[in-house]
Amino acid sequence: MKAVFIEKFGGAEVLQYGEQPDPAAAAGEVVVDVVAASVNAADWKVRAGEYSQATFPLILGRDFSGLIASLGPGIDDLKVGDPVFGVLDAGGEGAYAEKVAIKASIVAKKPASLSDVNAAALALSGLTAIRSLEDTLKLKRGEKILIQGGAGGVASFAIQLAKQIGAHVITTTSTANIDYVRGLGADEVIDYSTTDFTRAVANCDAVFDTVGGDVATKSFAVLKPGGRAAFIASGWKAPPPTRDDVTSLRPNVVRARAPLEQIGQLVAAGAVRPPEIKLFRLSQAQEAHRLSESRHFRGKLVFQVR
Repeated sequence: MKAVFIEKFGGAEVLQYGEQPDPAAAAGEVVVDVVAASVNAADWKVRAGEYSQATFPLILGRDFSGLIASLGPGIDDLKVGDPVFGVLDAGGEGAYAEKVAIKASIVAKKPASLSDVNAAALALSGLTAIRSLEDTLKLKRGEKILIQGGAGGVASFAIQLAKQIGAHVITTTSTANIDYVRGLGADEVIDYSTTDFTRAVANCDAVFDTVGGDVATKSFAVLKPGGRAAFIASGWKAPPPTRDDVTSLRPNVVRARAPLEQIGQLVAAGAVRPPEIKLFRLSQAQEAHRLSESRHFRGKLVFQVR
């Protein structure tokens, strides 16, 4: 099969496009013919060696959509030809390929109304948003939340999910993306290029940060006493809070079928719409990673594999 892989850590130039062995389905697994695969910030961090050691060659990529090609022993709730989408287990890579093996229990059937490209774009970003807002922050109707970096893939889903929950949503973005995030349902939009969000926002019940760095550290300032903040761009641990009356949290993005089915239901109900998407071929992986690393885009980057 064709795949994008690395044989050492480094910049985008270490990405190679070529042949790799086809995967086989072990007990409890399925092999999926990948139609589309998503590009995530975690991918270039893995490529750069920021997360952990690896066995080379390493095929990158975490979320995808496609058709089941084969079943391992013990699978009775899926069949060959089923359209599915999913996210590989935490620490797992391999979606930048024509085929991927994955545990059957963590893939979901793709609704007919959801294209493969949109399903791939929403899989990890939607799963992360759901785990962050519902499981970690336990966001409630009537609460006020600041979502940092509203035009990104995870944040754009989070804005819509927070509105579905019934929260008042504030988000930060660049001048060029103000109308985009307003269209997602944000109640208040802060242009970070002209406004310091710490001067424009106060008394939030929750913050969801997808940016990291100084933005993450400054986010504690806008919380009310007893407020909580969740961080997905600050490494494996949440940053230490700058106040002793708030809580800092790192979401545990556990893979499971149920939240993937929830993504499909939210889209089908019109509560969430897919993000803006820029398409690449697998052979354009270096270009896609350079753009991902620059953060100068909105929505999601997706590989059209087939």
